Amino acid sequence: MESKFIWMNGELLPYEKATMHVLTPAIHYGAAVFEGIRAYDTPKGPAVFRLTDHAERLLDSARVFGFRNLPWTTEDIVKAIKDTVRANGFKDCYIRPLLYLDGGGWNLNVDNGKPSLAIATWEWGNYLGEEAMAKGIRANISSFTRHHPNVLMTKAKVSGNYANSFLAKTESERLGFQEAIMLDPQGYVAECTGENLFMVRHGKIITPSTAPVLEGVTRHSIHTIAKDLGFRILEQPISRDQLYIADEVFVCGTAAECIGLSEIDFRTIGDGKTGPTTRKIQNIYHDAIRGKLPKYESWCEYVD
Repeated sequence: MESKFIWMNGELLPYEKATMHVLTPAIHYGAAVFEGIRAYDTPKGPAVFRLTDHAERLLDSARVFGFRNLPWTTEDIVKAIKDTVRANGFKDCYIRPLLYLDGGGWNLNVDNGKPSLAIATWEWGNYLGEEAMAKGIRANISSFTRHHPNVLMTKAKVSGNYANSFLAKTESERLGFQEAIMLDPQGYVAECTGENLFMVRHGKIITPSTAPVLEGVTRHSIHTIAKDLGFRILEQPISRDQLYIADEVFVCGTAAECIGLSEIDFRTIGDGKTGPTTRKIQNIYHDAIRGKLPKYESWCEYVD
C-alpha cells in the first residue's frame, strides 16, 4: 500500500509532492546514508522495532561518511519517524530514513554540500518472499567481493555502497538463486547483499567478526536471542567451504528478518530445510518484534 505522507526536513508532504531535483548531488554520487526499519502491529498498537538504535546508527553512518554539524538529534529522528508512521495510519510497515547531500558538493567535498533528511514508510512483506520463512532460500557465492573497509566504509549504510549489492544480487537472481553471499577481500565470508550471516556447526553458532561487515541491528538481536537460548556463539573467519558442510546457515536483516538457507552453490545445507536451531531463533525473533515477549519488549518503541 502506498503511503499518504513523506516527512521531508520537518514537513509531512503528500506522497506525490515529496520530490527532489534531478541535479541533487546524492543521486549522482551516492552521497547519502540510510536506514531500514520496520514497525509491527503489537497488542499495544504499532511499535517500531529498535527505533532508537536505528536512529543512532543513521547518525553514526553520517559521521562516518563525513557529515558534520547536522541539525538533527537522535530524538528528533525518533519523533519524526513516529510522526510519519502515525500520519500514514500503518500498523505494519517498512521505514526508510534517508539523510542525503541535497545541494553543493559537486567538487566531491561533503563540507561544501547541504544535508537534507527524508523519511518514507510503506507496507512491505518479507523481502525474500513469504515462502522463504518456511522453506529457506537458495544462495550462491558471488563473483563480486564485498568492500574493503578502507575503500568504502563497511560500518556505514552509505547509499553508494549498495551498487556493490546491486551487482551481486542481480547476478545471483539471473543465475536462478535468491541471494548472494559475498566474500571479503581476504576471501572469507562477509555477508549477503542486505543481510548478516550465521552458520551452525557441531552445536555452535559461528558468524563473521564485525570488522568487514555492517554491524546489523537485527544481527545484534539474533545474537542476543541465541545467547539467551544457551547457544555458544563464535565470531571468527568462515571459509566458503565451511558453509557447504554446515548443519545450518541462516541470514538476518530488517527487510529479510530471519531466514534459513536451504542450498549454497548447488550444495544442500543440512536436510535442505530450515533447521531446528534456526527455527528456534526465528520463532522467538518473530514473537519479539510483535511485542509478545516481555523479556524483549524494550526493543519495541510504540508509536502511540
